[in-house]
Amino acid sequence: MEALCSVPAVALLDREMDADHNRCVITIVGPKEAIVESVLRGVGKACELIDLTKHQGAHPRIGATDVVPFVPIEGVSVEECVAMARIVGEQVWQRFQIPVYLYEEAATRPERVNLENIRRGQFEGLREEVTKDADRAPDFGEPRLHPTAGATVVGVRRFLIAYNINLNTSDVSIAKQIAKVIRFSSGGLRYLKAMGVDLKARGLAQVSMNLTDFEQTPIFRVFEMVKREAARYGVSIVGSEIVGLIPKKAIEAAADFYLQLENFDPQQQILENRLAATLAERKAEGLSALAEPMVKAVAEPTATPGGGSCAALAGALASGLGEMVAKLSAGKKSLAEHVPALNKHAEELAMLRAQLQGAIDRDAASFEAVLAALRLPKGSEGEKRSRQEAIEEATQGATSVPLEVGEAAVAVLEHLTRLGPISSPTMASDLNTGTYLAVAALRGALENVKINLDSIEDEGFRQQARTRAAQLEARLGETAPVSQ
Repeated sequence: MEALCSVPAVALLDREMDADHNRCVITIVGPKEAIVESVLRGVGKACELIDLTKHQGAHPRIGATDVVPFVPIEGVSVEECVAMARIVGEQVWQRFQIPVYLYEEAATRPERVNLENIRRGQFEGLREEVTKDADRAPDFGEPRLHPTAGATVVGVRRFLIAYNINLNTSDVSIAKQIAKVIRFSSGGLRYLKAMGVDLKARGLAQVSMNLTDFEQTPIFRVFEMVKREAARYGVSIVGSEIVGLIPKKAIEAAADFYLQLENFDPQQQILENRLAATLAERKAEGLSALAEPMVKAVAEPTATPGGGSCAALAGALASGLGEMVAKLSAGKKSLAEHVPALNKHAEELAMLRAQLQGAIDRDAASFEAVLAALRLPKGSEGEKRSRQEAIEEATQGATSVPLEVGEAAVAVLEHLTRLGPISSPTMASDLNTGTYLAVAALRGALENVKINLDSIEDEGFRQQARTRAAQLEARLGETAPVSQ
């Protein structure tokens, strides 16, 4: 939990843990850029803690972080979520050497739309097949699983309800038969996936289900169908459970069905709905409130966040402006011939924006590591040696992050330059502002690199960092605004 919620603006909504399934379902929410970094930190922590060679459970799985579904809720499109899924997929492989498969809306192959096709054989089966069968190769990474963390599936889907119904029998074959009847793949209810599970700890059989569109296949219809099928075997329902979160609309529909309410209007007759609508109408929060936490944090008398984080923020804002220009320009009829290029710019700028926003925290963390190393004891020769090694490692990290920021800022500048001729002329000022911000990000990043170089003892690292910095500095002379 700490890894996932260590990114500012990300909040934990729910956590479900089940001994029989041996699985933890976590729901987090936040701005899309923050969510990307949060997911990556969570995947890294799961990789450290979970060893699939020693893991068993009733639920199918192929990875320590088994599946990461992005669900668009508000202010984000499915297409944007697909771009986020691809960023995460690429970074999971790059950072942790965990191969990634894309599914549902992000799938690159028709057979990978359905998660169960990717999970076929689970960790143990996929570990063998991926090295022999090209059709089972991942979308990101080499055709081999991580030795202990397996593979991860990342995708985009609509809101899914994980719903389980427990039966008053320990005969799991009955649950499996019911699941076969009700699931869509066997001719049952549309938008329903189901399987039978043995709850050994409770001596019960369970019909474990996913509702992929609760408005088309409501939860009360599923309950009634399971109840009817169970009666054929002389079995009854002893309880049901929601795993994770459920939209209020789904519960409202169930209440309406069972209470047989007449002329029921949830928006007008449910107190919380009316209250939320009223508050939304009166809320007039300005944009300045969005920037306030970061601005206040910078102004505090603390070492972090400092110039490096501000450089990363400037770069993220620059990429955001370019992304905005590309998206708005793509909607103009006069620029129809440039739509593919504009969409490509928008997608790549979104990835750069996520990378730069993540660097805001990474830069602060790298400098905190330097401060922590400086505070280490230095009484004995051994302590001095350990302290110096820690300082060297931390300082190299504090140099690497701004180098990455500088390189990302250069990439943003290249996109902004190429956008000039194919975007709407009315947005030239936005591109120019983005250019100035990207230049500020690059200059700020270089300042942070230079101040650390003299403290680094590793000559090879120092020379490599100087070379990269010189290449970045050379790009400053090539930068010009879109129009004067």
